[in-house]
Amino acid sequence: MSWEGWLNALLPYEWSLLAIVFYVGLAVLYWRGAAVYRRQGEAPARWRSCVFWTGLVLGYVVMHTQFDYYAQFMFFMHRIQHLVLHHVAAFLIVLANPWQILAAGFPPGRVKQQLARWLASSPIQYLYRGLQYPPVAGFLFVGLVYLWLIPDVHFRAMLSHPLYLVMNWSMLLDGLLFWWLILDPRPQALRLAWRLVLLWFVTVLQLVVGAYIALSRSELYDIYALCGRAWPIDPQQDQVLGGILTWVPPGMMSALAVLLLIRRVMRNQVSSVAG
Repeated sequence: MSWEGWLNALLPYEWSLLAIVFYVGLAVLYWRGAAVYRRQGEAPARWRSCVFWTGLVLGYVVMHTQFDYYAQFMFFMHRIQHLVLHHVAAFLIVLANPWQILAAGFPPGRVKQQLARWLASSPIQYLYRGLQYPPVAGFLFVGLVYLWLIPDVHFRAMLSHPLYLVMNWSMLLDGLLFWWLILDPRPQALRLAWRLVLLWFVTVLQLVVGAYIALSRSELYDIYALCGRAWPIDPQQDQVLGGILTWVPPGMMSALAVLLLIRRVMRNQVSSVAG
C-alpha cells in the first residue's frame, strides 16, 4: 500500500469531536505529565509508557479511522473493534497506571482545582464506588457484551449513529473501569480472591455467548445482509469468526490478568521475605 493509501486508511470514516478530544487530550496530558516527571528525575518506566501509547493508539485506530467503516459492515470486524475497546486497549491503558502522570500533565490553575473538587465530590464518589462494587462491575462488564449482541439491540445500534456511538463508548469506558478494578496495584483496593472470582465469572459467560454465536446454524445478525458486507464473505463464516473472537481472546486476556496478579503476589512475598 502506498503512503497515500496508508494516510487515507488512517483518516476517520466518520469524524467525531468526542473521539478527537478524548484521544488527543489523553495524549497531550500524558506527554506533558511525563515531561514533568522527567524534570523531577522520576521519568516513567519505559514499559509503562509503551503499553499506554499502544493502548491509546489501538483504541483510536478501531474507533476513529477507516477501520470503523469495516466494523459497521462486517460482523467479525465489529467483534475485533469491541475486543480492542473492551479488552486490549483498556487493559493496556490501565496496566500503565497513568493516572498520576495524566494529572501532572493537566495545566495548573482554577480549572484543575475545580475538576479535582468535582471528582472528589460525594455524588461522583458514590457513583464510582457503586460501579466498582465487585458484583456490579462484573455484571456490567459481561452484561454490556450480552446487551449489544442481542440481535434486535444490535440491529438498532448499527442503524442509529447516536446509539452506535453509545455502544462503542460504553465498551471502552466500562473496560477501563473493570480492568482498573482488577489490576489496581494497591492490595487494599480489592482482595485477590475477589479479583480472581470476577475474572472467572466474566470469562465463563463470555465463552458461553461466543460459543453460541460461533456454533449457531441460523443467521443471527441480518443487519449485515441488509446493509451489505464490505467483503464478499459467506454470512455463516462471518458469524463464526465473530463468535470465535468473542469466545477465545477474552479468555486469553483474563488468563493474562491472572498471571499478572500471581506475579505481583509472588513479588510482594519475595520483597517481604527480603525485608
